[in-house]
Amino acid sequence: MAVLSIISRTASRRSVRALGVVAASAALAVGAAGNALACNIGEFSAAAKCDGEKGVITVTDVDPAGIPATVSVYLQNKGADAEKIGEQTVKGSREGSTITFATDWQPNAEYRIHVKADRYVDEDIKPNLTTPSTPCKGEDTPAPEPSESSSTPSDETETPAPEPSTSAPAPAEDESTAPAAVPADNAPSPAAGDSNLAETGANSNTGMIAGVAAALVVVGGGAVFFGLRRRGANSSR
Repeated sequence: MAVLSIISRTASRRSVRALGVVAASAALAVGAAGNALACNIGEFSAAAKCDGEKGVITVTDVDPAGIPATVSVYLQNKGADAEKIGEQTVKGSREGSTITFATDWQPNAEYRIHVKADRYVDEDIKPNLTTPSTPCKGEDTPAPEPSESSSTPSDETETPAPEPSTSAPAPAEDESTAPAAVPADNAPSPAAGDSNLAETGANSNTGMIAGVAAALVVVGGGAVFFGLRRRGANSSR
C-alpha cells in the first residue's frame, strides 16, 4: 500500500507540472496574439503625392483592430520642427484607411510624422518622409487651334503684285523738242572799243589821216626850231 501511495503522489506532481507548462504556454500564446492584434507603428505608412497642381501628404493605417490614432505632420528644417502642417485622427482597417494633408510641398523637403494611439503607439514613422525631386505640375493645356479667320489667307485670296511695265517711258517734252533760242539779253555784249567806234564813226579812214597830219605838224615844228637856232649861231659869228 505504501508503494502505491508513493507512485500516485509522483504521478500527481508530474501532472501538475505538465498542466503548469501548458497554462504558461497558453498565456504566452494569448499574449503574443494580443500584441499581434494591437496597434503598432509598423502599420502606418506615409507618402508625398500630387493632387493636380497641389501637393498632398497621405498617411495610411492598416491596423486590423481599428484602434483610433492621432497623426501629426511637421515640416523639418535642419533636423528641427519648422512648421506643423496638420493633425488628424485615423481609424485603421485591414484594407487600410488613408488620411490626406494638403500642403504645397517643395522638392526634396523633409517631414516628420508622429503617431499616437492610446497606450500602444507614441512614436514617429521612420524614416522621415522626403518629397520627390520633381514638383507637382498641372496637366499640359493643349494649345488652341487657329481659327479660320485668323489663319493665313491662301494664295487664291492674296492680291497679286502688279507686274512691272515692259514699255519704255515716253520721252519728256523737254527731251523731244529742240532747245529754245538763247534770249538776246544772254548774248555776249560787244567790246567797249567796238561800241565807241560804232558810236563815233571811227571805223572810217578819218583817224589815220588825222594821225599823219599830227606827225607832219610835229616834224615841221622841229625843223623850224632847228632852223632858227642855226641862224642865230651864224649871226653871232
